[in-house]
Amino acid sequence: MMDRVLRIGSGSDTPAAARMIQRRSAPAAARMPRRRIGRVAARALLWAPLLLVAAVCDAQQPKASGPAQHNTLTAEERAAGWRLLFDGQTTNGWRGYKMPEIPAGWQAVDGALTRVAPARDIITTETFRDFELTLEWKLEPGGNSGIFYRAVEGPEWVYYFAPEMQVLDDDVHRDGRNPLTSSGANYAINPAPRGVVKPVGEWNSVRLLVKGNHVEHWLNGQKVVEYEINSDDWKQRVAASKFRQWPEYGQAREGHIGLQEHGSWVAYRNIKIRPLQ
Repeated sequence: MMDRVLRIGSGSDTPAAARMIQRRSAPAAARMPRRRIGRVAARALLWAPLLLVAAVCDAQQPKASGPAQHNTLTAEERAAGWRLLFDGQTTNGWRGYKMPEIPAGWQAVDGALTRVAPARDIITTETFRDFELTLEWKLEPGGNSGIFYRAVEGPEWVYYFAPEMQVLDDDVHRDGRNPLTSSGANYAINPAPRGVVKPVGEWNSVRLLVKGNHVEHWLNGQKVVEYEINSDDWKQRVAASKFRQWPEYGQAREGHIGLQEHGSWVAYRNIKIRPLQ
């Protein structure tokens, strides 16, 4: 046996063994017939465009993003002149109507300016003339609140002089039976269409445009009210409402943004304003 091993290691069988080892260890492509190599290359060329299209389509698919960031401004919003009226953590920039400080019944809770206990209406510390306002609100079942604009201090209640965009649970609150006092309406003056407000417990989005005498109410992406202050139509509507007893109603050219305390839990967030020239 040993003699056979020595002959294999040093005799004439060595070149053949070496050649066999080389064939076994050589790359597959090197041993592949040229005709087969051509077929593989052709298949690769056929699939390459399809793989490229798939990669491009995948890159264009929207990627999952993290939780929405509330009470913040994007770089584009800052460049366009938007400002935050609520920072999500404090009640800075707000106070009670005809009060130097904000009532304890309004607090910053879970990133929302929230009416948590009996209080008073609140207003911004600043006043605004022409502006675009956006925010989101959410109510408890049967809840009632409102968004005042161009509010001025003087009368006993802010609504004597300031127009109000109604915030309401239309399904439960009795005011929801009348389009003039339903959610989104210019309270008791201009009606809002039905079916735009979201169910209780969901956030509703608001856009309020006030420029000169022109006013627009937007609710959940739909324009629900549009009117011109001091137009013939507006004057007729005011004369037919309870506001006829207050001649100053709607006449202020500049005033505060206000949020109504009407005995209900209500939360506001993402309160942003863009003053207009």
